[in-house]
Amino acid sequence: MPLIDLINGIKIFIYNGEHRPAHIHARYNDFEVIITIEAQTVKGGHMPRKQLKLIVDWLNQNQDYARKVFYELNPRLK
Repeated sequence: MPLIDLINGIKIFIYNGEHRPAHIHARYNDFEVIITIEAQTVKGGHMPRKQLKLIVDWLNQNQDYARKVFYELNPRLK
């Protein structure tokens, strides 16, 4: 469960042994959300609106990095 970034108390993770579509996990306090990397849609979980905006903004700026890490950890999904 590699932590790939920490922004304003929000932890961004990408796990190995994952499934498609490529996605990130984000945790903030007791909240967790799964967001697809390409479409940036919430696939599960819940996050307060302010933190969700920060996560989506981060993903907009780091989409290539997130995709690269996802496929490095999940090479069978390439």
